Amino acid sequence: MERITRLETERRGPGAGLRWLLLPWHAARVLSGEKSFRANPLLGSELLNRRGLHIWRVRLAQRMAGWRRRRMEHLVSPRDREDFARDGFVQVPDFLEERDFQALVARLSALSTEAHEMREGKAVTRRIPITTELLRQAPELRAFLAHPRWRGLTRYVSSFDAAPLTFIQVILSGASGEEDPQTRLHMDTFHPTMKAWFFLHAVEMEEGPLTYVARSHIQGRRRQAWQRRRSTEAARRREAGGAFRVTAADLTRFGLERPRHFAVPGNTLVVADTCGFHARGASARESIRVEIYASSRPNPFSPLLRPLLDRVPALEPWRVPAQYWVQDRLAALGLLRPVWRPVGKVPVFPPHGAGAGAEAGRAPVSMPASS
Repeated sequence: MERITRLETERRGPGAGLRWLLLPWHAARVLSGEKSFRANPLLGSELLNRRGLHIWRVRLAQRMAGWRRRRMEHLVSPRDREDFARDGFVQVPDFLEERDFQALVARLSALSTEAHEMREGKAVTRRIPITTELLRQAPELRAFLAHPRWRGLTRYVSSFDAAPLTFIQVILSGASGEEDPQTRLHMDTFHPTMKAWFFLHAVEMEEGPLTYVARSHIQGRRRQAWQRRRSTEAARRREAGGAFRVTAADLTRFGLERPRHFAVPGNTLVVADTCGFHARGASARESIRVEIYASSRPNPFSPLLRPLLDRVPALEPWRVPAQYWVQDRLAALGLLRPVWRPVGKVPVFPPHGAGAGAEAGRAPVSMPASS
């Protein structure tokens, strides 16, 4: 009787009848990367998550990622595999030859192109998709993306033999304003994912560097118990996502060390599994950060090393522009509230005005208007 009552409670709410009519579709989505506890009544079932649905997905996704990575060990060196297995990330200083790095920065500094951006608290994230036109204008960028170690690490860590979504990313951080939610330690989702950052200039500690908790990609017993508890709480609250936040007390309970801050020189590459706990460091002053950024998040339960769409190389440069085009059209029709807003043609390296907190000859940029 108690089980029936609890299931009936979980069925209530706007659109509940339609959601349960779509039960076969929702059931199929259990074996996908979907993480919303609100949109799917199965993933959002407090009863099922208390019984272990969420943690079952976590464990299966981890096993599948390990199986795929073992088939791609030839793409990375033994040392990189060891570093990743131990820490959850690989850091590569002096990634390019100095001459090649300077040529890449000089080329990108001279370019302007279309961009989208979003604001979170006092930080604005601007992304420039790497299109065929941008690669034509910047052959040094094309050479970077063809670098064997870049290709190997991004594929091995993601556990898929597929090109990641790649951008030039600019982080514009203010010294004051609302809290940036990205500065709280979190996991991106329940399964292994990949993000990569290639820093195009030095990042100082005061400028909000990337932060990562070493070994937090490992699903230990206490971590899994915490995720089971968090999944039932998220189901009860009907949370839209699974990017669970973590506290310092939680890290101590898991036996993890303090977060590592990547205040690093330019020409440094970091590739990480962002199922591990990470964040953007809090910025103590107005600053900018320019980097080549990549992410990869295919279906974590797929047995295929290469997703079907990635088997058509000609589609690769069009994936991100096509997504932005569809989003912008739907927003123009009032059918979608966009997260990323177009800002037109902008310099790859933003112009810098005078002000406090300049470093290495780079003055902080004024924050764009809220989008």
